[in-house]
Formats: sequence, C-alpha cells, structure tokens
Amino acid sequence: MARTPRRAAGTGATPSVDRGTALRHRAHVQQLTRPPSSAADPTDAHVLDLGVQDTGPDGALWALAVRGVATRAREHPDVLAYAWTLRGAPHAYRRADLRDVERAVRPWSDDDAARRIFDAARPLRAAGIGPAAALGRVASALREVVDRPRVKGEVSTALTALLPAPYLRECRPCGATHAYEQTFRLAALHAGLELEPGTSPPVLRRVPRWTSTRVGDTTPAPPGAPLDLVHGALHLLGPTTRRDVATFLDAAPADVAARWPDDAVDVLVDGRPAQVLADDLDALLAAPAPTGVVRLLGPFDLWLQARDRDVVVPDPALRRTLWPTLGRPGAVLADGEVVGTWRPRTRGRSLALEVEPWTPWDDALRHAVDEQHRLLAAFRGVDVT
Repeated sequence: MARTPRRAAGTGATPSVDRGTALRHRAHVQQLTRPPSSAADPTDAHVLDLGVQDTGPDGALWALAVRGVATRAREHPDVLAYAWTLRGAPHAYRRADLRDVERAVRPWSDDDAARRIFDAARPLRAAGIGPAAALGRVASALREVVDRPRVKGEVSTALTALLPAPYLRECRPCGATHAYEQTFRLAALHAGLELEPGTSPPVLRRVPRWTSTRVGDTTPAPPGAPLDLVHGALHLLGPTTRRDVATFLDAAPADVAARWPDDAVDVLVDGRPAQVLADDLDALLAAPAPTGVVRLLGPFDLWLQARDRDVVVPDPALRRTLWPTLGRPGAVLADGEVVGTWRPRTRGRSLALEVEPWTPWDDALRHAVDEQHRLLAAFRGVDVT
C-alpha cells in the first residue's frame, strides 16, 4: 500500500518555495558549498550514501573533489569501492558500506527487477523464470567464474557457457551470443564482486571476506534499512516526487510508492507538488542566499542526474544542450543555477577549458570559473592553458 506524505506539523497550508531556493537547498545538502580540500577523509561525503557515478574522464573522484574532498585523479584510496549498481553504471561507495549497499540495491519485486534489466526480462518470463530469481542465478554463476581478478570480456565468455538460453542474447555487431548486459552488471555485486578501479576494460574481482551465503540472495531489504535508496534520493535530490525518484533509480513506480518514507512532507516548488523529508524541511525553507559558490560539475554528477530537469534548467533548448543523446558536457553551477557548460581540451600536459556561457558572466563569475579550471588541472596533475 502506497504511503501518503504528510503536511508539515503545525501548519495549515503546504509550505511553498521557488525553484532557486529548492536548488540552493539541494546544493547545500549535496555539500557543493564546501571549500576545496576541506575534507581530508575520502569517505566524508554525503553523496556516497547513494553512490557516486564513476563515468567520464574525471568520474567519481572529481565529483567528490567539487564537494570539498581532497582527491586526485587516478588515486583510488582503498576505503572506496566501486561496483555496478544504479542503472547498471559504475558507482563509488565507502568500502565499509558495501554489504549494506548490496542489500539496498536488491530488486524490490519481480516487476522492479524486470524494469531494471530492460529487454532481458522478456525471455526469462516466457520461460517461467522470475527476473529477481534470475539475477540471483546469474550472481551465483559470476561468483564461480570470478575466482581471481578477470577482465570483463573473459568473464562474459565464461558466464555465457554456464547459462541456459533464456539468459542469453544474440549480439549481431560481434556475431556472438552473450548474457544480457544489464543482467550481468546488476548481478555482479550480488555475487560479491567489485570493479577494480581505474581499469578499462573493467576488471572484476571478489570483495574481500564476502560471506558465501549472501551470494545470489536477492531478498529485498525492508524500507528504511541502511542506505535505503528511496530515502537517500529524497534527501539528496529533494524536493522531488515519487515519479522522479523511480526514474532516477530505474525502479518500478509502484515499488517506490510503497517504500516512500513515512516522514515525507508536502511542499510546493513554484506551485508544483513535491516532497521532502521532514528533517529537511526547515533547511529547505531557510535555504541560504546566493554566496557566489561556483563549481564545474562532471557530465554524470549526481546534481545532473536529478530527473526534474525542467526545474534544474527551465529552458527546453538549454536542456537539450546539457543533456544531448551523446557527448554530454559538464555544467557550470553558480549558487544552484546552471549558468553554462564546459568541456575539457587536453593538449599534452596542458588542460584548456571550452566554456559556453548561457547568460552574461560578470568578472566575479569568470574569475570563479578560472579558479575551478585551475583546481581541475591540479586534480589531473597537469598545467592550465
């Protein structure tokens, strides 16, 4: 049964904020306002609760850097672990949390599992195999295959030999039969497998001291368990809606609605219904005024993964610029507003920045972008040009 969000206690009307306030609150919750290198501990970032997507040349480490964590490109501390999770993408987590992460990303129902694995669900269901159970079987097979660090292509070949026809697809481009990609990726953590950081093509290896009884177990965690995905998305991407959270998670909307936190309260964002956690409401209503904080966000930063894109960028033409089908740019974020895009241009040991302002930039904003350019170059260990 779906849970009904509550109004804030002691109020007769639904609290209302404008989109600027909502976005500044989101920036604060995601710690995008912290000074550079103000956190020495690589695990000191709230976004690690939900996972930090590790896609693109700078990936998860730059996403942590723009949130004040002292990190450098290609330096992967062992306290962070990488795994294929949300949307089948690689994400960074605190290594100490990895077992809770695995429980948190288990499918919540067969419908939810089917939605997450896309077209792989059809042949499974035709053969009478539940998609959630199928993920468990693939996980068990992966555990058998990855007895030492192995490159993805080698794992895929061995996995294909262990699985029956409903788990496999004909790949026309390479003229071979493979396990379905999304099923392969989403089953890996349930097999107790992590990604070796910095490898391309990816190398999978066993998570140290992973309990064998956990392998292939897809029993969902109860709502509110540690690192609950719905709770985490509502906190880090709020104010938001059930539909936007379901889209962000690639999850079945009915399952997201059924797991919606009891402590969610109604708010209006420019007159549109949304929800926040009750513990976040006061901070939302008192969201800080503009402070001049500027960040260069990578193309797959959590900020840009929010599914209320028309709130983040109201102009449809600019949305198409920021989220094209292929070749996403990064975003220049100033006080919670996207004010332009950027792309890195590397020449030898020098890093240039190609920027496209969306509005006239004053000297203060240009100086702030230049400073972010220098920080990105230092992060990569190159010079500024």
